[in-house]
Amino acid sequence: MAVVIASNLRKELAGDPLFDGVSFKVERRDRLALSGPNGAGKTTLLRVLAGETSIQGGELAFQKGTRIALHDQRPPLQRGLTLRDYILSGASDLIAAEDDLRKLEHAMAAGDHGEATLRRYAEAQGRLEHAGGYGWRDRAAAVVRGLGFADDDLDRQLETFSGGELTRASLARTLGGDPDLLLLDEPTNHLDVDSIEWLERELQSLDAGIILVAHDRWFLEAVTTAVLELEAGRSTYFAGPWHAWRREKAARLSGLAKTTDRVGRDIERLERFVARFRSASPKMARKAQAKLTQIGRLEKERAQATGEIEVLKRRSRRLGFEFLKPPRSGRTVVEATGLRLSIDGRILLHDVSFALERGEHVALVGPNGSGKTTLLETLLGSRDAAAGSSRLGHGVVPAYFSQQELELDERGSVLQCVQTMTGLQRPDAQSLLGRFLFSGWAEHEKPVAVLSGGERRRLALAVVVASGANFLVLDEPTNHLDLESREALEAALEAFPGTVLLVSHDRALLDAVAERTLAIEETSLAAYDGGWAELIRVRESRRAPAVAQPKLPKTKPSRPRPRPKRPTELQRLEAKIERHETLVSDLERRLAEDWADADTLDAHRRARDELQALIAEWEVLFERAQAPT
Repeated sequence: MAVVIASNLRKELAGDPLFDGVSFKVERRDRLALSGPNGAGKTTLLRVLAGETSIQGGELAFQKGTRIALHDQRPPLQRGLTLRDYILSGASDLIAAEDDLRKLEHAMAAGDHGEATLRRYAEAQGRLEHAGGYGWRDRAAAVVRGLGFADDDLDRQLETFSGGELTRASLARTLGGDPDLLLLDEPTNHLDVDSIEWLERELQSLDAGIILVAHDRWFLEAVTTAVLELEAGRSTYFAGPWHAWRREKAARLSGLAKTTDRVGRDIERLERFVARFRSASPKMARKAQAKLTQIGRLEKERAQATGEIEVLKRRSRRLGFEFLKPPRSGRTVVEATGLRLSIDGRILLHDVSFALERGEHVALVGPNGSGKTTLLETLLGSRDAAAGSSRLGHGVVPAYFSQQELELDERGSVLQCVQTMTGLQRPDAQSLLGRFLFSGWAEHEKPVAVLSGGERRRLALAVVVASGANFLVLDEPTNHLDLESREALEAALEAFPGTVLLVSHDRALLDAVAERTLAIEETSLAAYDGGWAELIRVRESRRAPAVAQPKLPKTKPSRPRPRPKRPTELQRLEAKIERHETLVSDLERRLAEDWADADTLDAHRRARDELQALIAEWEVLFERAQAPT
């Protein structure tokens, strides 16, 4: 039975429709992803379902007794509570059920065996059993640990936690209450990869209907069973996983384009018939009139198909990433030797040594609190190491994108900040700001000090894009970015010819961009070839149980095999060339479709030019390698 059925929902903001005609249903164990650009109404729809805001049309029908829990990005408003009390406040009905059972047991022990008493006892017992019995508190504690809190945190006051920790506390409260309908708005924010993977398993196991908004593509792929896309005030429902919806969307677009072509040809043929026979004999004139009626039906069909194409092709305003071609640095971009990092007496990293070479794209991963940001700041010289040393190579021009955007110049307006930090002239700076969704005089003159968190992220990214740096150090760059903007950043980083050191919890970004991965494991740093998928494959192969090998006769021991050498610069260039050839081929296939737009043409031009530059660089290096020493 469906937990909720929505029929033709309409929501207005200031008299204008935000969305209209939204219909869907969610049953237990359904996990519905709300998709669409920022501003399409996803969060508003969640709040409608939670009863926090009204609708101007349509109908919502909930299963009787449905318990609804909403987690969104607003921090908890309660004060004077410990983390334990706050999380338990989300399970008030379970606490009430326990109290009812105790009271009813005393009444039954005193001789009350009436029908109403027995019915209330069965209902309270059934409620507790659905939540896991009297062990539901242990499950709530497991949720807290799964989201990265320690047991000692349970007795801390909410006021002592950071904003990110409070967001995780809100998620723990939502999950711990055993709801029938779970509404999640960006649940992966402020979670490290281990916590995200724990959350994926938790959501897959819940006996509840789930509706969620997320921009993490791996998370969506792992969790969702259906998709509801909101765009341009309309909705499209698809029963299937995330990747299937994206394929289906492309197939629908291709099919609709073919439909409009076919209908257009039919209309032209019928119009020729009408023009030829309208003034002919009465018999042929009647046939021509019938063809006019048929033309009217076909025009309605073409208009409907064209409208659907416009919705499917509509592109929301998204960030415009196009890094400047950076100056060439020395071969070694950054080198660390014997680094020892600590904070408040706690050792984060011990005796760490590594180097990044020109053109490498490297991911740095590890759990929250393991020292990733501290390591980045040490490499850039803004923090001292407890022991060891690090240095930037010759000609290295770094640009640092931090989680807190501390590098922004807050002394003036948004436009002044960009001009000061990039050296761009006013027209170029205004053009750059427009690509990062700061449009118009009011946005350009807004003081940097009053920007919201999302606006600061966009401004910091704009400064990094225009910096001309050849070494990008990026700490969680995808926070507050929608799906399309994440994919745009991903494509730009893949094509960036300089060096990249990337910290992110977006596994799709890590896998697409990284050629090598540095993983913080306890207090050491392990290196893996490839991106996130290769890292997981290697780790899982280590965990696999060893297979007993048959005993072989003793032979003369062979010489130890040499350790494989790191990829040469030629090999890294060959890998980049292969990726760009694939990108160019993909874009050429898209250009073959008659719906390809100017953005696709520009992307194809940039990818083709970058491919030619890589091939030219490879030829120079190859000739040097072949030259006699």
